[in-house]
Amino acid sequence: MLPNNKLLLYTISALIFLTSFIGMLFYGYKTFYIETTSATSKDYTHHFALIAEETENDYWRLIEQGAKEAAVENDIYLEYVAPQKADNEQLLRLFDRMIAAKVDGIIVQGIEGERFVDLVHKAIERNIPIITIDTDVKSSERKAYIGTDNFYAGELAGKTIIENTTGEQYVGIITGRFDAINQQERISGFKEAIESHSRIKIVAEKESNITEIGATQATYALLKENPNINTLVGMSALDGIGMVDGLQEITPNKDMYITAFDVLPETLDLIQSNEIDATIAQYPEEMGFESVEVMIDLQKQDLLENQIFTDTGIMKKQDLPKIHGEMR
Repeated sequence: MLPNNKLLLYTISALIFLTSFIGMLFYGYKTFYIETTSATSKDYTHHFALIAEETENDYWRLIEQGAKEAAVENDIYLEYVAPQKADNEQLLRLFDRMIAAKVDGIIVQGIEGERFVDLVHKAIERNIPIITIDTDVKSSERKAYIGTDNFYAGELAGKTIIENTTGEQYVGIITGRFDAINQQERISGFKEAIESHSRIKIVAEKESNITEIGATQATYALLKENPNINTLVGMSALDGIGMVDGLQEITPNKDMYITAFDVLPETLDLIQSNEIDATIAQYPEEMGFESVEVMIDLQKQDLLENQIFTDTGIMKKQDLPKIHGEMR
């Protein structure tokens, strides 16, 4: 091929390539470009963070629901963050991140240990008030605790057995996590309540990792290892549901007195059907609502009362008609 012909071929090829490239850029721009418009954001009075134990935990979603209700009423921007699964290290990292974000206040589940205490101190140094919710850490500089008196809740769980059973009671305890302060306090309250009743004996304790399947597995293991157990007590929200499933798997016809914790709809259904005898009722929506209200007050001044206990009580089948209807 002559040199001039080669040059012409190269020139034509280059023009074709250039035309295709320009066309690709133009039509690609038309296809994928998203026009940005300046969004007018709502003016909020404050930005608060609610740091939960676990993202999709039904109990924490109820806390979030109450907190959001208060936030909407008061023009607060509320940010809900949590580990996907309960993990103290991840929660502490989220806590540190919210401090770095310079939010106006942080509502967080208390965690035992110096790292949590240090982070609370770090926040206070930056004028970010901290409220512990559900679980308190009294040794920290938190401005307030909002939630259940967990020791008293444990005493109530003991009271259900004292008042509603006769004869020897061999108790299996299922707790959400052994390292959770609120669970430890509930077990301590339970032990104190039954201390003077020699007919009630704790046989064993198992951990559910705050999951329904974990409670089912723990129940199965408890009853397999200790067939004399005739009373089960759950210390976290999903334990009661899991205990019923575990009991059905290993010994469905056994006469068992079951005390659960919290008022999740499925727990109340199991009380209605006589599969759970009682539950310790705490009110997470009230906790969430109250925590935002208190945090608003903390924007102006410290509180005289820094420990605010929300309602706690024993709920049995006769208590359900009105309350269960309201929760639906």
